[in-house]
Amino acid sequence: MKVKDIASWLDTTVPLSFQESWDNSGLQVGNPEAEISSALLTLDVTEEVVDEAISENCQMIISHHPLIFSGIKKITGSSPTDRVIIKALRNDIAIYSSHTNLDVFRNGVSRRMAEKLGLRNVTPLSPLRERLLKLVTFVPGSHIDMVREAVFGAGAGLIGNYDYCGFTLTGTGSFRAGPDSSPFVGEKGKIHHEKEIRFETILFSHLKESVIQALKSSHPYEEPAFDIYPLANDTTEEGLGCKGEFAEPVEEKALLEMVSSVFGPKSIRYSGLTGRPVIVTALCGGSGSSLLNDAIRSGAGAFITGDVRYHTFMEACSRILLIDAGHFETEKFATEILYDLIIKKFPKFALRFSNKNSNPINYL
Repeated sequence: MKVKDIASWLDTTVPLSFQESWDNSGLQVGNPEAEISSALLTLDVTEEVVDEAISENCQMIISHHPLIFSGIKKITGSSPTDRVIIKALRNDIAIYSSHTNLDVFRNGVSRRMAEKLGLRNVTPLSPLRERLLKLVTFVPGSHIDMVREAVFGAGAGLIGNYDYCGFTLTGTGSFRAGPDSSPFVGEKGKIHHEKEIRFETILFSHLKESVIQALKSSHPYEEPAFDIYPLANDTTEEGLGCKGEFAEPVEEKALLEMVSSVFGPKSIRYSGLTGRPVIVTALCGGSGSSLLNDAIRSGAGAFITGDVRYHTFMEACSRILLIDAGHFETEKFATEILYDLIIKKFPKFALRFSNKNSNPINYL
């Protein structure tokens, strides 16, 4: 297997188009053509993690947090990032990261937090917007099944927990083949009317090129007609953060103890208790303070995230129980998600979890 086999598969499975504009997910370091037999999973890429990959004979490191966030003008070994890059390249170790796209992903970081807490009816807190397209094409009845299968096989037709979603309508199309054409039906120079089926379906924007290619390769016409429309719909499964429900109301102090037990922070910071039992809980792994108002609007009684600022605690006062369980602690299950995804696709590929604690925050 090559680096590009894992990287390109992750690029589309946890789409790079889902990441925030400031992010830098994807292949960070390494030759895409290099052969690999094993990979090390980690939250952060540090020198210690690279040393671990070398000792474990892992030719690839797959992390949640990107090693490189912004442009690099020189590599001199003067910074931790420089030293990691140099060591990785010297030892032929590739580095791949899946960051905010893994946060947005339908089975991503916040969803895993909800799963660990036993929440039900989990939905996105801030749904992904302006990423949906509609495809409309016109196919002769003899080939509709072939075209539909090809388009769905390229990833179109997915709505929430349903796939193969589409709509058909019968009508009549007209065209006149030019002198240099090779028409599937009709004759050159004559207007032809053909009974056709209008087929439409939905797709994510990152699948546009692959779906169009699947359409063209399966369609019998030399020049198939199709339209692509941008949609204003929010997605139903992808988005930042999530909210879910406990089976029974949970007292606030009991929730704090639960968070401490599940995520294992050295300490928990939280806003004043509201005195109300919690049923609906909002979550966002990592730095989720910007979603506080989304959490309040969702009707959640508590919001669990990390990196909460002083004034954000003030904003939450009496409105919601705001819990800061730590950036590292709320995202540490990201490696589990990556493991589950990769091992399902490549069951014989060797994956290891890093044993290094990459949390840069220490407590006294």
